[in-house]
Amino acid sequence: MVAISACRGCGKPDPEIFLDLGKTPLADALLTSPDAPEERFPLQVAFCADCSLVQITEDVEPEKLFVDNYLYFSSFSDHLLRHSRDHAIGLIDARGLGGESFVVEIASNDGYLLKNFVERGVPVLGMDPAPDQAQQANSIGVPTRAEFFTLESAAALRAEKGPADVIIANNVMAHIPDLNDFVAGMAHLVADDGVITVENPSVGELIARCAFDTIYHEHYFYHSCLSVDVLMRRHGLFLNDVEFFADLHGGTNRWWIGRQEQPTARLATALEGERAAGLDRFDHYADFGQRVEQLRTDLLAIIAAERAEGHTIAAYGAAAKGATMLNVMGITDDIVPYVVDRNTHKQGRFMPGTHQEIWDPDVLASDPPDVLLILAWNFAEEIMAQQQAYADGGGRFLIPVPTPELI
Repeated sequence: MVAISACRGCGKPDPEIFLDLGKTPLADALLTSPDAPEERFPLQVAFCADCSLVQITEDVEPEKLFVDNYLYFSSFSDHLLRHSRDHAIGLIDARGLGGESFVVEIASNDGYLLKNFVERGVPVLGMDPAPDQAQQANSIGVPTRAEFFTLESAAALRAEKGPADVIIANNVMAHIPDLNDFVAGMAHLVADDGVITVENPSVGELIARCAFDTIYHEHYFYHSCLSVDVLMRRHGLFLNDVEFFADLHGGTNRWWIGRQEQPTARLATALEGERAAGLDRFDHYADFGQRVEQLRTDLLAIIAAERAEGHTIAAYGAAAKGATMLNVMGITDDIVPYVVDRNTHKQGRFMPGTHQEIWDPDVLASDPPDVLLILAWNFAEEIMAQQQAYADGGGRFLIPVPTPELI
């Protein structure tokens, strides 16, 4: 692990730290047994006043994060599948994509998004370093290469297949330690009249919702429209538009990027709103640690009160944010004994650090707990709808963010 001494984006020395979550295990490194060895790494977050980039202060090498132990499969979320299909079909129709076009998705996971282009006869290529996900994508007819996207790989791909009419990079620009190399790669690969769309959770929403659990070692960066605008201009690209999806991952921005500067009124409004909110100033972030501690106090008080009444508690969602939540809150397996998750690849493993076993959600029907802590709160509506029978039987949901609430 390497501590940074300067902003990874612009190089300004010593970005200011505003949050320290202590030492935590890798959030996606699920264990094969509760006694398996695991490493813990410092987790601090800092702000760069020169380029508005929020970032963690120490790096874990990507090979430890996104390869054999990375078990996130996008296709297990119905909401994400609908969102992605709408985006793909919208791109096909708006840009007239067809058999002569070329679409590249970076961090394409299991082919959940690109399969919509394949169905319409649009040539695609996915790139994702996680071997299981790449294999799954290839098995459903989505051509995918199990490799990291870099400027070097982008140059080789352009030489082989020509420029890309569309590049899609969803929930990946937070995961790249060499951010400038990554964006330089997109700038090299995209056609002169092409478009790049990038989705990532909004750092403004992270702060507003006290969503500290979306901070973990796999997320090097937390982006705003302001920071993305600066980043793209550094590489001859322009941020031209932004869409906001309040119900996706706790508030997600979709940025539209191209080689020509063509900003929309919607983008101008978003940039001005971020400046007015203070996302380009350290004082906007300065009290975040105190707010996280208050959330911790409130959540643990609810859990203690429920246990004092003799009530049982389980958790839903073996996602990375769940690992951060459990570890920072100190919720070990003697407090919440198990976690359920629809992702069959995670079932039978154990949460890092806190060691809850991960079970099939069917257990909620056969042996329902009194309270279900929704760790994957970004999909709370979807989860509660899936678990209507549990609720009808008297089960209650505990949603931790932004303020702990029993439903």
